[in-house]
Amino acid sequence: MAWSDVIPFIRYEDAPAAIDFLERAFGFERHSVHEGADGRIEHAELTHGTGMLMLGSTRDDDSSARTPRQLDGATTGGIYVVVDDVDAHCERARQAGAEIVQELADQDYGSRDYAARDPEGFVWNFGTYRPE
Repeated sequence: MAWSDVIPFIRYEDAPAAIDFLERAFGFERHSVHEGADGRIEHAELTHGTGMLMLGSTRDDDSSARTPRQLDGATTGGIYVVVDDVDAHCERARQAGAEIVQELADQDYGSRDYAARDPEGFVWNFGTYRPE
């Protein structure tokens, strides 16, 4: 399978818990997980359809991709994931404890979307829009 040339990367304070949450709430699947001797995640790859996310545990020597940046209370970025049945996906996320920050809504450009915040504050957007 060919993966996208753009692969988001996030560092989590509790990467093992983040991986479990992303699987349970958002339907990601483990592609590979590399743990250090201390149990921290050195590198992990999770897949969703033809997309991939890389993540790892925060490190003292790396300030990249640590936390979502906030500007006047709004998150300045996020990740968009295409799903076929966004209503069922939203319910799955809600049942798994995801904070729904934007309820399901039909968009003017033909998509149906919602947004959820994971336990460490990252905002994830899910919808039916697939750029052509």
